Amino acid sequence: MIFVLSFVDSYQINILARYPKMHLPIFIMKLVPFFLLFISTCINAQSNYPQDYFGSPLEIPLILSGNFAELRANHFHSGLDIKTQQRIGLKVLASADGYVSRIKIQHYGYGKTLYITHPNGYTTVYAHLSEYSPEIEAYVKKHQYKVESYEIEVFPNTEELLVKKGELVAYSGNTGGSGGPHLHFEIRNKEEHTINPMLFGIDIKDTSKPIITSLYAYPIGDSSTINKSQTKQKLKLTPLKNGDYMAESVNAFGDIGFAINTFDRQDFGANSNGVYNIQTFINGSQNFEVDFRKFSFDETNRLNRFIDYEHFKTKQERIQKLFSDNNDLSMLKSIKNNGILTIQDSTNLVYKIRVSDYKSNESWVTIPIKGSKTNAQSQGKKTTPYFVYTKGTTNLKEGNVSVDIFPDTFYDDYYLDFKVKNDTLFLENDVVPLKRTFNISYDITNYSDADKSKLYIARLVGAKKYPAYENTKRKGNILTSSIKNLGTFALARDNVKPTITPLNFKNNQWISDFRYLKIKISDAQTDISNFRATINDKWILMEYDYKTKTLTYDFNDAVSNETKNNLKVIVTDNVGNSATFEATFYRK
Repeated sequence: MIFVLSFVDSYQINILARYPKMHLPIFIMKLVPFFLLFISTCINAQSNYPQDYFGSPLEIPLILSGNFAELRANHFHSGLDIKTQQRIGLKVLASADGYVSRIKIQHYGYGKTLYITHPNGYTTVYAHLSEYSPEIEAYVKKHQYKVESYEIEVFPNTEELLVKKGELVAYSGNTGGSGGPHLHFEIRNKEEHTINPMLFGIDIKDTSKPIITSLYAYPIGDSSTINKSQTKQKLKLTPLKNGDYMAESVNAFGDIGFAINTFDRQDFGANSNGVYNIQTFINGSQNFEVDFRKFSFDETNRLNRFIDYEHFKTKQERIQKLFSDNNDLSMLKSIKNNGILTIQDSTNLVYKIRVSDYKSNESWVTIPIKGSKTNAQSQGKKTTPYFVYTKGTTNLKEGNVSVDIFPDTFYDDYYLDFKVKNDTLFLENDVVPLKRTFNISYDITNYSDADKSKLYIARLVGAKKYPAYENTKRKGNILTSSIKNLGTFALARDNVKPTITPLNFKNNQWISDFRYLKIKISDAQTDISNFRATINDKWILMEYDYKTKTLTYDFNDAVSNETKNNLKVIVTDNVGNSATFEATFYRK
Protein backbone atom coordinates (compact mmCIF):
# COMPACT_ATOMS: atom_id res chain seq x y z
CA MET A 1 0.00 0.00 0.00
CA ILE A 2 2.91 2.40 0.77
CA PHE A 3 4.25 1.64 -2.70
CA VAL A 4 0.86 2.38 -4.26
CA LEU A 5 0.50 5.69 -2.37
CA SER A 6 4.03 6.68 -3.32
CA PHE A 7 3.23 5.83 -6.91
CA VAL A 8 0.06 7.97 -6.66
CA ASP A 9 2.05 10.92 -5.24
CA SER A 10 4.64 10.69 -7.98
CA TYR A 11 2.06 10.22 -10.73
CA GLN A 12 -0.04 13.09 -9.29
CA ILE A 13 2.89 15.51 -9.27
CA ASN A 14 3.77 14.70 -12.86
CA ILE A 15 0.18 15.05 -14.07
CA LEU A 16 -0.52 18.24 -12.12
CA ALA A 17 2.70 19.73 -13.43
CA ARG A 18 1.51 19.01 -16.97
CA TYR A 19 -2.13 20.02 -16.28
CA PRO A 20 -2.00 22.70 -13.52
CA LYS A 21 -5.71 23.56 -13.82
CA MET A 22 -6.88 20.03 -12.91
CA HIS A 23 -8.34 19.86 -9.37
CA LEU A 24 -6.97 17.13 -7.10
CA PRO A 25 -10.37 15.49 -6.24
CA ILE A 26 -11.25 15.21 -9.94
CA PHE A 27 -7.78 13.80 -10.60
CA ILE A 28 -8.18 11.15 -7.87
CA MET A 29 -11.60 10.14 -9.20
CA LYS A 30 -10.15 9.69 -12.66
CA LEU A 31 -7.40 7.47 -11.26
CA VAL A 32 -9.70 5.14 -9.26
CA PRO A 33 -10.35 2.71 -12.15
CA PHE A 34 -6.63 2.64 -12.95
CA PHE A 35 -5.64 1.76 -9.38
CA LEU A 36 -8.34 -0.87 -9.04
CA LEU A 37 -6.90 -2.51 -12.14
CA PHE A 38 -3.34 -2.00 -10.86
CA ILE A 39 -4.05 -3.59 -7.46
CA SER A 40 -5.98 -6.44 -9.08
CA THR A 41 -3.07 -7.11 -11.42
CA CYS A 42 -0.60 -7.17 -8.54
CA ILE A 43 -2.73 -9.63 -6.58
CA ASN A 44 -3.25 -11.89 -9.57
CA ALA A 45 0.45 -11.78 -10.40
CA GLN A 46 1.31 -13.29 -7.02
CA SER A 47 1.89 -17.00 -7.40
CA ASN A 48 -0.08 -19.42 -5.25
CA TYR A 49 2.71 -21.95 -5.74
CA PRO A 50 5.64 -22.38 -3.30
CA GLN A 51 8.68 -20.53 -4.63
CA ASP A 52 11.58 -22.03 -2.66
CA TYR A 53 10.31 -25.56 -2.11
CA PHE A 54 11.59 -27.24 -5.28
CA GLY A 55 15.22 -27.14 -6.31
CA SER A 56 16.87 -27.78 -9.65
CA PRO A 57 16.93 -31.46 -10.69
CA LEU A 58 20.38 -31.02 -12.28
CA GLU A 59 23.70 -29.58 -11.13
CA ILE A 60 24.27 -27.67 -14.36
CA PRO A 61 22.73 -24.36 -15.54
CA LEU A 62 19.24 -25.03 -16.85
CA ILE A 63 18.86 -24.56 -20.61
CA LEU A 64 15.70 -25.78 -22.30
CA SER A 65 15.19 -27.75 -25.47
CA GLY A 66 11.44 -27.70 -24.82
CA ASN A 67 9.21 -25.79 -22.43
CA PHE A 68 5.87 -26.32 -20.77
CA ALA A 69 2.68 -26.72 -22.83
CA GLU A 70 4.38 -26.14 -26.17
CA LEU A 71 2.70 -27.76 -29.14
CA ARG A 72 3.74 -31.33 -29.92
CA ALA A 73 2.30 -34.14 -32.04
CA ASN A 74 -1.24 -34.72 -30.74
CA HIS A 75 -0.46 -33.29 -27.29
CA PHE A 76 0.78 -30.37 -25.25
CA HIS A 77 4.23 -30.87 -23.73
CA SER A 78 3.74 -31.65 -20.05
CA GLY A 79 7.01 -30.42 -18.56
CA LEU A 80 10.42 -28.88 -19.17
CA ASP A 81 12.93 -30.59 -21.43
CA ILE A 82 16.29 -29.68 -19.90
CA LYS A 83 19.43 -30.01 -22.00
CA THR A 84 22.13 -32.29 -20.60
CA GLN A 85 25.03 -30.93 -22.68
CA GLN A 86 24.40 -33.65 -25.29
CA ARG A 87 25.52 -36.20 -22.71
CA ILE A 88 24.03 -39.20 -20.95
CA GLY A 89 24.74 -39.89 -17.28
CA LEU A 90 24.43 -36.50 -15.56
CA LYS A 91 23.31 -36.71 -11.95
CA VAL A 92 19.56 -36.24 -11.48
CA LEU A 93 18.66 -34.90 -8.03
CA ALA A 94 15.46 -35.05 -6.01
CA SER A 95 13.86 -31.62 -6.36
CA ALA A 96 12.53 -31.79 -2.77
CA ASP A 97 12.13 -34.20 0.16
CA GLY A 98 9.68 -37.02 -0.44
CA TYR A 99 9.36 -40.66 -1.34
CA VAL A 100 9.54 -42.56 -4.62
CA SER A 101 5.89 -43.27 -5.29
CA ARG A 102 6.06 -44.74 -8.80
CA ILE A 103 8.64 -46.22 -11.13
CA LYS A 104 7.75 -46.95 -14.74
CA ILE A 105 9.91 -48.38 -17.50
CA GLN A 106 8.61 -48.66 -21.05
CA HIS A 107 10.12 -49.05 -24.51
CA TYR A 108 8.47 -45.89 -25.81
CA GLY A 109 7.06 -42.71 -24.22
CA TYR A 110 8.98 -41.59 -21.15
CA GLY A 111 11.35 -44.58 -21.16
CA LYS A 112 12.78 -44.94 -17.66
CA THR A 113 10.76 -42.69 -15.35
CA LEU A 114 10.78 -41.83 -11.65
CA TYR A 115 7.98 -40.19 -9.65
CA ILE A 116 8.61 -38.56 -6.26
CA THR A 117 5.67 -37.51 -4.09
CA HIS A 118 6.33 -34.66 -1.65
CA PRO A 119 4.75 -33.76 1.72
CA ASN A 120 3.12 -30.66 0.21
CA GLY A 121 1.02 -32.85 -2.10
CA TYR A 122 2.90 -32.28 -5.35
CA THR A 123 4.69 -34.94 -7.37
CA THR A 124 7.83 -34.40 -9.46
CA VAL A 125 8.52 -36.54 -12.51
CA TYR A 126 11.93 -37.34 -14.04
CA ALA A 127 11.89 -39.06 -17.45
CA HIS A 128 14.13 -40.51 -20.22
CA LEU A 129 16.59 -41.64 -17.55
CA SER A 130 19.53 -43.94 -18.34
CA GLU A 131 19.53 -45.61 -14.92
CA TYR A 132 18.53 -45.03 -11.31
CA SER A 133 20.66 -44.43 -8.21
CA PRO A 134 22.18 -47.66 -6.82
CA GLU A 135 19.49 -48.20 -4.17
CA ILE A 136 16.60 -47.53 -6.56
CA GLU A 137 18.29 -49.51 -9.38
CA ALA A 138 18.57 -52.56 -7.10
CA TYR A 139 14.90 -52.18 -6.14
CA VAL A 140 13.86 -51.97 -9.79
CA LYS A 141 15.93 -54.94 -10.97
CA LYS A 142 14.60 -57.06 -8.15
CA HIS A 143 11.07 -56.48 -9.45
CA GLN A 144 12.08 -56.90 -13.10
CA TYR A 145 13.62 -60.30 -12.39
CA LYS A 146 10.63 -61.27 -10.28
CA VAL A 147 8.16 -60.72 -13.13
CA GLU A 148 10.74 -61.46 -15.88
CA SER A 149 10.05 -58.26 -17.78
CA TYR A 150 12.05 -55.20 -18.79
CA GLU A 151 8.89 -53.09 -18.97
CA ILE A 152 7.57 -52.60 -15.46
CA GLU A 153 5.47 -50.31 -13.32
CA VAL A 154 5.72 -50.43 -9.51
CA PHE A 155 4.33 -48.28 -6.71
CA PRO A 156 6.62 -48.35 -3.66
CA ASN A 157 4.96 -47.61 -0.33
CA THR A 158 5.66 -44.40 1.57
CA GLU A 159 8.50 -45.92 3.62
CA GLU A 160 10.42 -47.94 1.04
CA LEU A 161 12.39 -45.33 -0.91
CA LEU A 162 12.66 -42.06 1.02
CA VAL A 163 14.70 -39.26 -0.56
CA LYS A 164 16.02 -35.88 0.53
CA LYS A 165 16.16 -32.67 -1.48
CA GLY A 166 19.30 -32.67 -3.60
CA GLU A 167 19.87 -36.41 -3.22
CA LEU A 168 21.00 -38.44 -6.23
CA VAL A 169 18.03 -40.44 -7.56
CA ALA A 170 18.99 -41.22 -11.17
CA TYR A 171 21.16 -40.40 -14.16
CA SER A 172 19.99 -38.53 -17.23
CA GLY A 173 19.54 -40.44 -20.45
CA ASN A 174 17.86 -40.84 -23.81
CA THR A 175 15.41 -43.69 -23.19
CA GLY A 176 11.89 -43.97 -24.56
CA GLY A 177 10.65 -41.58 -27.22
CA SER A 178 13.22 -38.85 -26.65
CA GLY A 179 14.87 -37.24 -29.66
CA GLY A 180 18.24 -36.84 -27.95
CA PRO A 181 19.80 -36.79 -24.46
CA HIS A 182 17.85 -34.57 -22.05
CA LEU A 183 15.89 -34.65 -18.80
CA HIS A 184 12.13 -34.31 -18.95
CA PHE A 185 10.97 -32.72 -15.66
CA GLU A 186 7.39 -32.23 -14.46
CA ILE A 187 5.49 -31.01 -11.42
CA ARG A 188 1.98 -32.39 -10.91
CA ASN A 189 -0.67 -31.58 -8.31
CA LYS A 190 -2.89 -33.99 -6.37
CA GLU A 191 -5.37 -34.10 -9.24
CA GLU A 192 -2.58 -35.24 -11.59
CA HIS A 193 -2.75 -31.95 -13.47
CA THR A 194 0.65 -30.96 -14.77
CA ILE A 195 1.77 -27.40 -13.96
CA ASN A 196 4.49 -25.19 -15.42
CA PRO A 197 7.54 -25.79 -13.17
CA MET A 198 8.61 -22.15 -13.62
CA LEU A 199 5.60 -21.18 -11.49
CA PHE A 200 7.45 -22.84 -8.59
CA GLY A 201 10.61 -20.78 -8.96
CA ILE A 202 12.49 -23.04 -11.37
CA ASP A 203 14.34 -20.22 -13.12
CA ILE A 204 15.18 -20.14 -16.83
CA LYS A 205 16.86 -17.03 -18.17
CA ASP A 206 14.86 -15.42 -20.97
CA THR A 207 15.39 -11.88 -22.22
CA SER A 208 13.96 -12.25 -25.74
CA LYS A 209 10.51 -11.38 -27.00
CA PRO A 210 8.35 -14.12 -28.56
CA ILE A 211 8.53 -14.33 -32.34
CA ILE A 212 5.42 -14.33 -34.52
CA THR A 213 5.96 -15.92 -37.92
CA SER A 214 2.51 -15.89 -39.50
CA LEU A 215 -1.02 -14.54 -39.07
CA TYR A 216 -4.30 -15.77 -40.55
CA ALA A 217 -7.87 -14.42 -40.59
CA TYR A 218 -10.88 -16.77 -40.71
CA PRO A 219 -14.42 -16.05 -41.88
CA ILE A 220 -16.79 -17.89 -39.52
CA GLY A 221 -20.28 -18.46 -40.86
CA ASP A 222 -21.98 -18.52 -44.24
CA SER A 223 -22.26 -14.75 -44.66
CA SER A 224 -18.81 -13.77 -43.35
CA THR A 225 -16.05 -12.48 -45.63
CA ILE A 226 -12.44 -11.42 -45.33
CA ASN A 227 -10.97 -9.39 -48.16
CA LYS A 228 -13.93 -10.39 -50.35
CA SER A 229 -13.34 -14.10 -49.70
CA GLN A 230 -15.07 -16.78 -47.61
CA THR A 231 -11.84 -18.73 -47.09
CA LYS A 232 -9.10 -18.08 -44.56
CA GLN A 233 -6.56 -15.44 -45.55
CA LYS A 234 -2.88 -15.16 -44.72
CA LEU A 235 -2.08 -11.60 -43.68
CA LYS A 236 1.19 -9.83 -44.30
CA LEU A 237 3.15 -9.00 -41.13
CA THR A 238 5.59 -6.10 -40.95
CA PRO A 239 8.12 -6.24 -38.06
CA LEU A 240 8.53 -2.93 -36.22
CA LYS A 241 11.74 -1.57 -34.71
CA ASN A 242 10.51 -2.22 -31.16
CA GLY A 243 9.95 -5.91 -31.85
CA ASP A 244 6.20 -5.66 -32.38
CA TYR A 245 4.31 -6.28 -35.63
CA MET A 246 1.87 -4.40 -37.84
CA ALA A 247 -0.49 -6.45 -40.01
CA GLU A 248 -1.98 -5.36 -43.28
CA SER A 249 -5.45 -3.82 -43.04
CA VAL A 250 -8.35 -6.28 -43.29
CA ASN A 251 -11.69 -5.67 -44.99
CA ALA A 252 -14.19 -7.93 -43.28
CA PHE A 253 -17.84 -8.52 -42.57
CA GLY A 254 -19.70 -10.84 -40.21
CA ASP A 255 -18.13 -13.22 -37.69
CA ILE A 256 -14.37 -13.61 -38.03
CA GLY A 257 -11.44 -14.97 -36.01
CA PHE A 258 -7.65 -14.95 -36.11
CA ALA A 259 -4.83 -17.48 -35.69
CA ILE A 260 -1.07 -17.12 -35.35
CA ASN A 261 2.11 -19.14 -35.46
CA THR A 262 4.36 -18.05 -32.63
CA PHE A 263 7.26 -19.34 -30.55
CA ASP A 264 9.73 -18.21 -27.90
CA ARG A 265 13.45 -18.69 -27.37
CA GLN A 266 15.14 -18.68 -23.99
CA ASP A 267 18.70 -17.43 -23.53
CA PHE A 268 21.55 -19.82 -24.41
CA GLY A 269 19.25 -22.04 -26.48
CA ALA A 270 18.29 -21.92 -30.15
CA ASN A 271 15.19 -24.10 -29.81
CA SER A 272 11.83 -22.73 -30.92
CA ASN A 273 9.80 -23.29 -27.76
CA GLY A 274 6.24 -22.48 -26.73
CA VAL A 275 4.87 -19.24 -25.29
CA TYR A 276 3.27 -18.62 -21.89
CA ASN A 277 0.21 -16.51 -22.62
CA ILE A 278 -1.74 -15.03 -25.54
CA GLN A 279 -4.37 -12.31 -25.14
CA THR A 280 -6.47 -10.53 -27.74
CA PHE A 281 -8.13 -7.11 -27.62
CA ILE A 282 -10.72 -5.34 -29.76
CA ASN A 283 -10.65 -1.53 -29.50
CA GLY A 284 -8.78 -1.86 -26.21
CA SER A 285 -11.15 -4.39 -24.57
CA GLN A 286 -9.89 -7.91 -24.00
CA ASN A 287 -11.94 -10.61 -25.70
CA PHE A 288 -9.90 -13.84 -25.50
CA GLU A 289 -6.98 -15.48 -23.69
CA VAL A 290 -4.89 -18.64 -24.00
CA ASP A 291 -3.28 -19.47 -20.64
CA PHE A 292 -0.59 -22.16 -20.85
CA ARG A 293 0.19 -22.49 -17.13
CA LYS A 294 -1.42 -25.92 -16.55
CA PHE A 295 -3.63 -28.61 -18.08
CA SER A 296 -4.92 -32.12 -17.42
CA PHE A 297 -3.74 -35.15 -19.35
CA ASP A 298 -7.26 -36.16 -20.39
CA GLU A 299 -7.60 -32.95 -22.44
CA THR A 300 -4.17 -32.83 -24.05
CA ASN A 301 -5.42 -34.16 -27.40
CA ARG A 302 -7.65 -31.06 -27.63
CA LEU A 303 -4.52 -29.51 -29.11
CA ASN A 304 -5.65 -30.79 -32.51
CA ARG A 305 -8.75 -28.59 -32.26
CA PHE A 306 -6.80 -25.64 -30.88
CA ILE A 307 -4.56 -25.59 -33.95
CA ASP A 308 -5.83 -25.53 -37.52
CA TYR A 309 -5.47 -29.29 -37.94
CA GLU A 310 -6.05 -29.38 -41.68
CA HIS A 311 -3.48 -26.62 -42.16
CA PHE A 312 -0.96 -28.59 -40.10
CA LYS A 313 -1.56 -31.80 -42.03
CA THR A 314 -1.20 -30.10 -45.42
CA LYS A 315 1.35 -27.35 -44.64
CA GLN A 316 3.22 -28.74 -41.59
CA GLU A 317 2.65 -25.46 -39.73
CA ARG A 318 0.90 -25.31 -36.36
CA ILE A 319 -1.17 -22.14 -36.23
CA GLN A 320 -3.03 -21.47 -32.99
CA LYS A 321 -6.63 -20.34 -33.22
CA LEU A 322 -7.44 -17.31 -31.06
CA PHE A 323 -11.10 -18.23 -30.83
CA SER A 324 -12.87 -21.25 -29.41
CA ASP A 325 -14.91 -23.26 -31.88
CA ASN A 326 -16.52 -25.85 -29.66
CA ASN A 327 -13.28 -26.69 -27.84
CA ASP A 328 -13.53 -27.31 -24.09
CA LEU A 329 -9.78 -27.03 -23.55
CA SER A 330 -9.28 -25.42 -20.13
CA MET A 331 -6.43 -23.21 -21.40
CA LEU A 332 -8.90 -21.20 -23.46
CA LYS A 333 -10.45 -18.27 -21.57
CA SER A 334 -13.40 -16.70 -23.34
CA ILE A 335 -13.73 -13.07 -22.29
CA LYS A 336 -16.28 -12.17 -24.95
CA ASN A 337 -18.05 -14.29 -27.57
CA ASN A 338 -15.36 -17.03 -27.53
CA GLY A 339 -12.90 -14.65 -29.16
CA ILE A 340 -15.05 -14.31 -32.28
CA LEU A 341 -15.43 -10.78 -33.68
CA THR A 342 -18.66 -9.57 -35.28
CA ILE A 343 -17.79 -6.95 -37.87
CA GLN A 344 -20.53 -4.55 -39.03
CA ASP A 345 -20.55 -2.72 -42.33
CA SER A 346 -18.85 0.73 -42.42
CA THR A 347 -17.07 0.37 -39.09
CA ASN A 348 -13.40 0.70 -38.15
CA LEU A 349 -11.80 -1.39 -35.43
CA VAL A 350 -8.34 -2.20 -34.14
CA TYR A 351 -7.61 -5.79 -33.13
CA LYS A 352 -4.48 -6.47 -31.08
CA ILE A 353 -2.72 -9.66 -30.05
CA ARG A 354 -0.32 -9.79 -27.11
CA VAL A 355 2.01 -12.81 -26.93
CA SER A 356 4.11 -13.14 -23.79
CA ASP A 357 6.62 -15.58 -22.32
CA TYR A 358 7.02 -16.49 -18.64
CA LYS A 359 9.50 -13.65 -18.06
CA SER A 360 6.89 -11.12 -19.31
CA ASN A 361 8.71 -10.38 -22.54
CA GLU A 362 5.88 -9.58 -24.91
CA SER A 363 5.22 -8.99 -28.60
CA TRP A 364 2.18 -7.17 -29.96
CA VAL A 365 0.43 -7.51 -33.30
CA THR A 366 -1.85 -4.69 -34.48
CA ILE A 367 -4.50 -5.44 -37.12
CA PRO A 368 -6.65 -2.61 -38.52
CA ILE A 369 -10.11 -3.88 -39.54
CA LYS A 370 -12.53 -2.10 -41.83
CA GLY A 371 -16.15 -3.27 -41.92
CA SER A 372 -17.11 -3.78 -45.53
CA LYS A 373 -20.06 -5.88 -46.63
CA THR A 374 -19.25 -7.91 -49.74
CA ASN A 375 -21.38 -10.29 -51.75
CA ALA A 376 -18.88 -13.12 -51.99
CA GLN A 377 -19.76 -16.28 -53.83
CA SER A 378 -20.77 -19.04 -51.45
CA GLN A 379 -18.27 -21.88 -51.18
CA GLY A 380 -20.94 -24.54 -50.91
CA LYS A 381 -21.03 -27.25 -48.28
CA LYS A 382 -19.72 -30.76 -48.66
CA THR A 383 -22.33 -33.51 -48.45
CA THR A 384 -22.07 -37.31 -48.50
CA PRO A 385 -24.54 -40.14 -47.74
CA TYR A 386 -22.89 -40.56 -44.34
CA PHE A 387 -23.64 -38.00 -41.64
CA VAL A 388 -22.08 -38.24 -38.18
CA TYR A 389 -23.90 -36.66 -35.22
CA THR A 390 -21.50 -35.72 -32.44
CA LYS A 391 -23.92 -36.87 -29.73
CA GLY A 392 -24.92 -40.13 -31.37
CA THR A 393 -23.37 -43.48 -32.29
CA THR A 394 -22.67 -44.06 -35.99
CA ASN A 395 -22.25 -47.56 -37.42
CA LEU A 396 -21.02 -47.91 -41.00
CA LYS A 397 -20.71 -51.23 -42.81
CA GLU A 398 -19.84 -52.35 -46.30
CA GLY A 399 -18.66 -55.81 -47.31
CA ASN A 400 -16.41 -57.24 -44.60
CA VAL A 401 -15.57 -53.81 -43.10
CA SER A 402 -17.34 -52.10 -40.18
CA VAL A 403 -16.68 -48.70 -38.60
CA ASP A 404 -18.09 -47.78 -35.16
CA ILE A 405 -18.00 -44.10 -34.21
CA PHE A 406 -18.99 -43.28 -30.64
CA PRO A 407 -20.56 -40.12 -29.16
CA ASP A 408 -18.21 -37.13 -28.91
CA THR A 409 -15.67 -38.57 -31.34
CA PHE A 410 -16.06 -35.55 -33.65
CA TYR A 411 -16.18 -31.93 -32.53
CA ASP A 412 -18.95 -31.07 -35.02
CA ASP A 413 -21.70 -32.87 -36.88
CA TYR A 414 -19.99 -33.98 -40.06
CA TYR A 415 -20.54 -35.42 -43.54
CA LEU A 416 -18.06 -38.28 -43.73
CA ASP A 417 -16.45 -39.91 -46.76
CA PHE A 418 -16.80 -43.69 -46.42
CA LYS A 419 -15.79 -46.06 -49.21
CA VAL A 420 -14.73 -49.70 -49.28
CA LYS A 421 -13.02 -51.39 -52.21
CA ASN A 422 -11.96 -54.98 -51.69
CA ASP A 423 -10.16 -54.81 -48.32
CA THR A 424 -9.27 -51.13 -48.52
CA LEU A 425 -11.24 -48.60 -46.46
CA PHE A 426 -11.19 -44.91 -47.30
CA LEU A 427 -12.42 -42.94 -44.30
CA GLU A 428 -11.83 -39.27 -45.09
CA ASN A 429 -8.43 -37.65 -45.42
CA ASP A 430 -6.66 -37.12 -42.12
CA VAL A 431 -7.51 -33.41 -41.93
CA VAL A 432 -10.31 -33.51 -39.34
CA PRO A 433 -9.35 -33.55 -35.63
CA LEU A 434 -11.00 -36.11 -33.36
CA LYS A 435 -11.75 -36.04 -29.63
CA ARG A 436 -11.48 -39.78 -29.13
CA THR A 437 -10.83 -43.04 -30.94
CA PHE A 438 -13.21 -45.03 -33.13
CA ASN A 439 -13.16 -48.71 -34.10
CA ILE A 440 -12.47 -50.40 -37.41
CA SER A 441 -13.35 -54.10 -37.76
CA TYR A 442 -12.67 -56.64 -40.50
CA ASP A 443 -14.45 -59.98 -40.87
CA ILE A 444 -11.79 -62.47 -42.06
CA THR A 445 -14.07 -65.52 -42.25
CA ASN A 446 -13.30 -66.02 -45.94
CA TYR A 447 -9.54 -66.19 -45.44
CA SER A 448 -7.62 -69.44 -45.00
CA ASP A 449 -6.55 -70.47 -41.51
CA ALA A 450 -2.91 -69.97 -42.49
CA ASP A 451 -3.60 -66.37 -43.51
CA LYS A 452 -5.82 -65.46 -40.56
CA SER A 453 -3.00 -65.61 -38.03
CA LYS A 454 -0.82 -63.27 -40.14
CA LEU A 455 -3.38 -60.58 -41.00
CA TYR A 456 -3.49 -57.15 -39.40
CA ILE A 457 -5.16 -53.78 -39.90
CA ALA A 458 -2.83 -51.26 -41.48
CA ARG A 459 -2.93 -47.55 -42.17
CA LEU A 460 -1.77 -46.80 -45.71
CA VAL A 461 0.75 -43.96 -45.52
CA GLY A 462 2.78 -41.92 -47.96
CA ALA A 463 2.60 -41.67 -51.72
CA LYS A 464 3.30 -45.39 -52.08
CA LYS A 465 0.59 -46.30 -49.51
CA TYR A 466 2.96 -48.28 -47.32
CA PRO A 467 1.09 -50.44 -44.76
CA ALA A 468 1.82 -49.17 -41.23
CA TYR A 469 0.71 -51.47 -38.43
CA GLU A 470 -2.25 -50.39 -36.29
CA ASN A 471 -2.64 -52.20 -32.97
CA THR A 472 -4.88 -55.11 -33.97
CA LYS A 473 -6.84 -57.49 -31.78
CA ARG A 474 -8.45 -60.72 -32.95
CA LYS A 475 -11.55 -62.39 -31.55
CA GLY A 476 -12.60 -65.39 -33.61
CA ASN A 477 -12.84 -64.20 -37.20
CA ILE A 478 -13.02 -60.49 -36.34
CA LEU A 479 -10.01 -58.17 -36.38
CA THR A 480 -10.50 -54.86 -34.57
CA SER A 481 -8.36 -51.78 -34.11
CA SER A 482 -8.98 -48.62 -32.11
CA ILE A 483 -8.01 -45.71 -34.37
CA LYS A 484 -7.00 -42.15 -33.45
CA ASN A 485 -7.02 -40.49 -36.88
CA LEU A 486 -9.02 -40.71 -40.08
CA GLY A 487 -7.37 -41.94 -43.27
CA THR A 488 -7.05 -44.96 -45.56
CA PHE A 489 -6.83 -48.46 -44.09
CA ALA A 490 -6.49 -52.00 -45.39
CA LEU A 491 -5.92 -55.60 -44.39
CA ALA A 492 -2.24 -56.51 -44.66
CA ARG A 493 -0.31 -59.73 -44.22
CA ASP A 494 3.01 -60.27 -42.42
CA ASN A 495 4.71 -63.63 -43.00
CA VAL A 496 8.27 -62.49 -42.25
CA LYS A 497 10.03 -63.39 -39.02
CA PRO A 498 11.98 -60.81 -37.00
CA THR A 499 15.77 -60.72 -37.42
CA ILE A 500 18.26 -61.21 -34.57
CA THR A 501 21.91 -60.17 -35.01
CA PRO A 502 24.72 -60.25 -32.38
CA LEU A 503 26.59 -56.95 -32.30
CA ASN A 504 29.66 -57.38 -30.09
CA PHE A 505 30.31 -61.14 -29.94
CA LYS A 506 30.36 -64.30 -32.00
CA ASN A 507 29.34 -67.89 -31.32
CA ASN A 508 31.88 -69.83 -29.19
CA GLN A 509 33.77 -66.64 -28.29
CA TRP A 510 35.55 -65.90 -25.01
CA ILE A 511 34.15 -62.63 -23.65
CA SER A 512 35.55 -62.53 -20.11
CA ASP A 513 36.36 -58.80 -20.28
CA PHE A 514 32.95 -57.76 -21.60
CA ARG A 515 30.61 -55.69 -19.40
CA TYR A 516 27.70 -55.87 -21.85
CA LEU A 517 26.18 -58.27 -24.32
CA LYS A 518 24.52 -56.49 -27.27
CA ILE A 519 22.08 -57.84 -29.86
CA LYS A 520 20.15 -56.06 -32.60
CA ILE A 521 16.55 -57.10 -33.25
CA SER A 522 14.20 -55.77 -35.90
CA ASP A 523 11.01 -56.50 -37.78
CA ALA A 524 10.23 -55.10 -41.21
CA GLN A 525 6.44 -54.80 -41.02
CA THR A 526 4.60 -55.02 -37.72
CA ASP A 527 7.50 -54.30 -35.33
CA ILE A 528 8.56 -56.15 -32.21
CA SER A 529 5.85 -57.30 -29.81
CA ASN A 530 7.96 -59.07 -27.18
CA PHE A 531 11.27 -60.81 -26.58
CA ARG A 532 12.71 -63.23 -24.06
CA ALA A 533 16.37 -64.02 -23.34
CA THR A 534 17.96 -66.71 -21.15
CA ILE A 535 21.45 -67.80 -20.20
CA ASN A 536 21.64 -71.46 -19.24
CA ASP A 537 17.81 -71.46 -19.15
CA LYS A 538 17.70 -68.60 -16.60
CA TRP A 539 15.84 -65.43 -17.62
CA ILE A 540 18.08 -62.39 -18.08
CA LEU A 541 17.18 -58.72 -18.16
CA MET A 542 17.89 -57.23 -21.57
CA GLU A 543 17.18 -53.54 -21.91
CA TYR A 544 15.57 -52.59 -25.23
CA ASP A 545 16.30 -49.33 -27.04
CA TYR A 546 13.78 -49.22 -29.86
CA LYS A 547 15.52 -46.26 -31.53
CA THR A 548 18.64 -48.37 -32.18
CA LYS A 549 16.79 -51.71 -32.11
CA THR A 550 19.31 -52.91 -29.52
CA LEU A 551 19.02 -55.38 -26.63
CA THR A 552 21.67 -54.98 -23.92
CA TYR A 553 22.50 -57.35 -21.06
CA ASP A 554 24.68 -56.22 -18.14
CA PHE A 555 26.96 -58.99 -16.85
CA ASN A 556 26.96 -57.28 -13.45
CA ASP A 557 23.55 -58.85 -12.96
CA ALA A 558 25.53 -62.10 -12.40
CA VAL A 559 22.84 -64.50 -13.57
CA SER A 560 25.44 -67.18 -14.30
CA ASN A 561 28.86 -68.04 -12.87
CA GLU A 562 29.52 -70.82 -15.38
CA THR A 563 32.45 -70.83 -17.78
CA LYS A 564 30.40 -72.17 -20.66
CA ASN A 565 27.14 -70.32 -21.25
CA ASN A 566 24.28 -70.98 -23.61
CA LEU A 567 22.41 -67.87 -24.74
CA LYS A 568 18.91 -68.10 -26.19
CA VAL A 569 16.87 -65.16 -27.48
CA ILE A 570 13.30 -65.45 -28.79
CA VAL A 571 11.76 -62.44 -30.55
CA THR A 572 8.10 -62.19 -31.65
CA ASP A 573 6.44 -59.57 -33.86
CA ASN A 574 2.90 -58.20 -33.55
CA VAL A 575 1.23 -60.93 -35.61
CA GLY A 576 3.05 -63.79 -33.89
CA ASN A 577 5.96 -64.46 -36.25
CA SER A 578 8.77 -65.70 -34.04
CA ALA A 579 12.55 -66.00 -34.48
CA THR A 580 15.07 -67.76 -32.21
CA PHE A 581 18.78 -67.04 -31.83
CA GLU A 582 21.17 -69.33 -29.94
CA ALA A 583 24.88 -68.99 -29.23
CA THR A 584 27.52 -70.21 -26.82
CA PHE A 585 30.04 -67.94 -25.12
CA TYR A 586 32.72 -68.44 -22.46
CA ARG A 587 33.70 -66.40 -19.40
CA LYS A 588 36.09 -66.75 -16.49
